[in-house]
Amino acid sequence: MNDVMPKPDHKYNAVAERIEALIEKNVLKVGDKLLSVRALSKEQGISLSTAFQAYYLLESKGLVEARPQSGYYVKYSPEHVLDLPRTSEPPDDALPVTIDDMINSVYVDLNSRTLLNFSMAAPAIELLPTAKLNKAVTHVLRESKTSCLHYEHIQGNVALRKQIARQAFNWGGTPSENDIVVTAGCVEALSLCIKAITNAGDAIAIESPTYFAIFQVMQSHGLKVVEIPTDPVLGLDIDYLEQAIPRFNIKACLVVSNFNNPLGSCMPDDRKKRLVDMLAKKEIPLIEDDIYGELYFGKTRPKTCKSFDKKGLVLHCASFSKSLAPGYRIGWAIPGKFKDKVIRLKRMHTVSTNTLAQAAVADFLSKGRFELHLRHLRKALHTQALRYVQAVCEYFPEDTCISRPQGGFTLWIEMNKKINAYKLHKRALKHNIGIAPGQIFSSQGRFENCFRISYGEPWNPKIEEGLKTLGKLMREWR
Repeated sequence: MNDVMPKPDHKYNAVAERIEALIEKNVLKVGDKLLSVRALSKEQGISLSTAFQAYYLLESKGLVEARPQSGYYVKYSPEHVLDLPRTSEPPDDALPVTIDDMINSVYVDLNSRTLLNFSMAAPAIELLPTAKLNKAVTHVLRESKTSCLHYEHIQGNVALRKQIARQAFNWGGTPSENDIVVTAGCVEALSLCIKAITNAGDAIAIESPTYFAIFQVMQSHGLKVVEIPTDPVLGLDIDYLEQAIPRFNIKACLVVSNFNNPLGSCMPDDRKKRLVDMLAKKEIPLIEDDIYGELYFGKTRPKTCKSFDKKGLVLHCASFSKSLAPGYRIGWAIPGKFKDKVIRLKRMHTVSTNTLAQAAVADFLSKGRFELHLRHLRKALHTQALRYVQAVCEYFPEDTCISRPQGGFTLWIEMNKKINAYKLHKRALKHNIGIAPGQIFSSQGRFENCFRISYGEPWNPKIEEGLKTLGKLMREWR
């Protein structure tokens, strides 16, 4: 047993977590009155201030509400959540990619600054450590003999690669800085890795639905995609994939194993190991996009497929774009046995990654600030996810289905089949609301009655009004 007493600022978290667990297990139901602040203080042996903080935290998550002169009551319970979306049923074929026009149409429409933009899976700027990053930029400019005007090493800033290697400990990895290649964001990492292991015309297996930029990368390399059914909780259907490999002569597989975009599914660690072992037996490379892995809501970070890799066949890709600084465009790949080829491809395409941004991120990480920032960001995203889910359950039609992600940024909404998501997107734009229609998350424009929204923006009245409006548009569909 660990007899160390929790720090005072952690006590309210522990009390709030116990109450939240009782709500999740339906021990405490909607409308139940909670202990008074004084009674909670006495029962838990905590100060009145700590008891208030515990209730305030639960209130910020939308789980409880304070009623004037009456106390605190349970406001929300998982039993009132809508059903989960169904497991996808992709076309049983290897197909060329054909969604560019629709993606361009959606994102051309999203340039307006007045738009309430639910379509961007990124953190709000106010959730990022702007001042500390600015300090890091100033510091590295002052310390650099060239003011960071020089080309950086093609493989990436050594100090940054060392920090990334240290971060890998969180997901069970043990790379050295020599195993890492820094890139201009995660998409470049994915593109270089895909190019390193495939040839034009090859078939590559992916989750369905999946992030639309992956389709664009596939298209640019002349590849065919085989969409694999994906469960909104457990992720990729490994049995289906195993049967599809010989049928379509699949040469590689790409997964977003932790908090898939858009479903939010997180493949359990035992399934990750099974996937890696199955592909390794067939000598098939696995590209892993782990861009959301640090944004978990639970107690521990989920492992990666890379942590089970024994043959160097897993090419791990990630970035700081979703967790720290989207505009810095700093990503990386840990390409295993394909490292030399990835470096050669980078030399041909981009030569070097932004010197100043690499140095600034390395400096920020070296001061131990990243983990503290991540704790605040995870807490904010978890709270926001709960509030958005509650609003969807309250304002959308009852036959709507919604994912329940345990990390990341996105919610996947499945509507009545009569509603076309792309047409809903167009109607919503007239109300200055942007959504990402489901058609852009499939190579063949499927998921016509689904759409993705992001909960990256902190909850506010404008967000609530926007979700109300979306629900109204769905209810009035003709």
